[in-house]
Amino acid sequence: MKAGVVIFPGINRERDMVIALEGSFGVKPRMVWHKETDVSGLDLVVIPGGFSFGDYLRCGAMAAQSPVMQAVRDHAARGG
Repeated sequence: MKAGVVIFPGINRERDMVIALEGSFGVKPRMVWHKETDVSGLDLVVIPGGFSFGDYLRCGAMAAQSPVMQAVRDHAARGG
């Protein structure tokens, strides 16, 4: 299983997700920066929760507009 963890500015749980996925699948997942637009080759794309300052700064709303999100939507539409 090839997994990727999307990293957005201001999140604080991406490292926990890497540890969980590595423990589950035995392979370190690929870290995907929020400005990337390619998630090809991944079976699983994980968007971790937890914003370091809550969502007071609208981090979630900004994350929804990041370039990677179209790639994630396309990946999900293909069954990923």
